[in-house]
Amino acid sequence: MTFTEWFIFFIAIQIVHFLGTWKLYVKAGRKAWEAAVPIYNGIVLMSIIKRPKWWIILLFIPVVNLLMFPVIWIETIRSFGFKKKTDSLLVIFTLGLYIFYINYGTDAVYNKDRSLKPQSELGEWVSSIAFAIIAATLVHTYFMQPFTIPTSSLEKTLLVGDYLFVSKFHYGARVPSTVIAAPMVHDSLPLTGTASYLKQPQLPYTRLPGIQKIKNNDIVCFNWPADTLALMWGDKSGKFTYKPVDKKTNYVKRCVGIAGDSIEMKDGYFYINGKKNSLPDRAKLQFYYTYESKKPISQNTYPKFLLDKERTGVYKILTEYWQNPKVQSAIKENGNLTKIASDSLYTEVAGGVNPDFARRLKMLSVDNKININLTEEEAIRLKTYPLTKSLTKIIHDADNAIFPHVKELGWSQDNFGPIYIPEAGATVKLDVKSLPFYEQIIKNYENNDLQVVGNNIFINGEKVDSYTFKQDYFYLIGDNRHNSLDARYWGYVPFDHVLGKPVMVWFSWDANATSFGEKIKSIRWNRMFTTVGGDGEPVSYRYLVFALIAIYIGYSFYKGKKKKTN
Repeated sequence: MTFTEWFIFFIAIQIVHFLGTWKLYVKAGRKAWEAAVPIYNGIVLMSIIKRPKWWIILLFIPVVNLLMFPVIWIETIRSFGFKKKTDSLLVIFTLGLYIFYINYGTDAVYNKDRSLKPQSELGEWVSSIAFAIIAATLVHTYFMQPFTIPTSSLEKTLLVGDYLFVSKFHYGARVPSTVIAAPMVHDSLPLTGTASYLKQPQLPYTRLPGIQKIKNNDIVCFNWPADTLALMWGDKSGKFTYKPVDKKTNYVKRCVGIAGDSIEMKDGYFYINGKKNSLPDRAKLQFYYTYESKKPISQNTYPKFLLDKERTGVYKILTEYWQNPKVQSAIKENGNLTKIASDSLYTEVAGGVNPDFARRLKMLSVDNKININLTEEEAIRLKTYPLTKSLTKIIHDADNAIFPHVKELGWSQDNFGPIYIPEAGATVKLDVKSLPFYEQIIKNYENNDLQVVGNNIFINGEKVDSYTFKQDYFYLIGDNRHNSLDARYWGYVPFDHVLGKPVMVWFSWDANATSFGEKIKSIRWNRMFTTVGGDGEPVSYRYLVFALIAIYIGYSFYKGKKKKTN
């Protein structure tokens, strides 16, 4: 829905409000016309139900207003003597239309002296819980959102099992476009797995002012753009499946390229505008290396300091098989293998593969080689290990899965570019050669009708040879270079997909521990309440936080005990 359509909807709601309440306004000693004036009618209503006038603000905040409307409905009917649970349920399940019945079909009397205190202990509990949910939803939506790290793409900086606080106000809180949604959940309801939202209606994209802009190397939380692209799962048809932006899967990556940059990757390292990117102290790049041992690798010979590192096998496959296009297609369906060496008879490959498929291809495991995911410091240490014969960094071959999915470019996850990161207001030349870079932007991110007829490009029915971008874009990638699904595969991240900036790890444990008891034992106390950004080793503020919590609990206990004594 456009802003105009929303304005019309707003006026319609005001008309419904007037028709359903004007008699009640009169019975409360007000004028009938006061029920018809937008916003002012809300201020008057707050006086009638004896509630703070600032509640009106909450009625205009998306998502929060869904929780406030039922509260206002209940407070309104109670002000006119309808206090039964049945009345409360009726006004909620009729979406407030029960007030029409009270307005026209009853002799309701305004109770100007009604008590605002809940009539029962249960009522007090319900009231407290309702406003706790409203307050939490407000904070969650516009200020700070909890987030968990499910993958190792930013390993070393952020670990699997880290629980973060993501600031919405650093880059500007995004007003939810999905207006009808369950509070404090993302795209699905707990336990049921069903959608937590309705696709319609949708608010136009709006963002509150931020306090800073996204910079190179910032860690950014965002909605995964490719959640609407079927090609991410092997479908190269370019099929587009709709999902509201604010309900796409949440991701967190490092911003390598900002709007206006030209970036290039050489052997896994980024160059921004021609200069090699320098990462913060806490960032640790990781790459897969092929480790060759002087002896067969076993529990006794494998380096003990690398026991917790991700690793895959090294295999030999007949070269004639490896070079067969049909076999290559089957390999992609059954694993992820990278060529590391070859001769006329065998090709050595590293990665993971379906064991049954490997047996059918007569693949042989190389007993003195293994593929290990290492930081540069770990690689240097491994080179000095007594049993090390060689250590070779994996450099992947060309892969059509790399954005913009043009085979002729010969790009791989380790080597590609240069590629321009679009900036709002910038204009690029558009032809059939450059179109693959910007097609998703034009069609899906900026909502234009795009047609290609021969060598001619039409946008919204008009033949064009250039395009001007409507918003900024960013290039977001994982530090775990060979184990990260990131912008190398889906391309640019629009600014309207940016969710916020991770600022603190408030809890951390080993999410892959086998049992809850093991998870408790694995709690990483030194990571609790540590900042995400900054230089040097992370500093934990857990003792300060625990002290503040203890002081609060102690003060509350003392205050309660003193109240009972009095």
